[in-house]
Amino acid sequence: MKKALFLDRDGVINIERNYVHTRDNFEFIDGIFKFCAQFQERGYLIFVITNQAGIDRGYYTEDHFLALTEWMVDEFQSNGVKIEKVYHCPHHPEFSGECENRKPNPGMILRAQQAYDLDLENSILVGDKESDIQAGQRAGIKNNYLVTQFSMDAFPWSEIG
Repeated sequence: MKKALFLDRDGVINIERNYVHTRDNFEFIDGIFKFCAQFQERGYLIFVITNQAGIDRGYYTEDHFLALTEWMVDEFQSNGVKIEKVYHCPHHPEFSGECENRKPNPGMILRAQQAYDLDLENSILVGDKESDIQAGQRAGIKNNYLVTQFSMDAFPWSEIG
């Protein structure tokens, strides 16, 4: 079984702005490539798990999201980091009801676990909202980190085996 690093997108990979869906308003957080490269060097597979309610709300389309995601993954690749897969939930409970994939539900994490034979107990989740942390806990991830302002220096590297 493999261990994984699960990252929320908005607020962890890029600066949080309301409903980011174009390159123009997508700004990578300083140090994110180096941060991910350090986990990759330690044998972690890297996944992005992101709620994208802007699709359900009609602010942008699934195609807009997928195009931005392809660009984002290419940017990681050009910085030496492989993103295994990006999982997203386009739903919002007010528009389409409850969804097992929408955080704080663990659906996206569990889908990755099944597809990639992941050891969730020894995996890590980094998010910027309590719903991210709840999703990790519900999936059985022990190491869940809530970041309010992403900083490489603030990450507790000594806890990582």
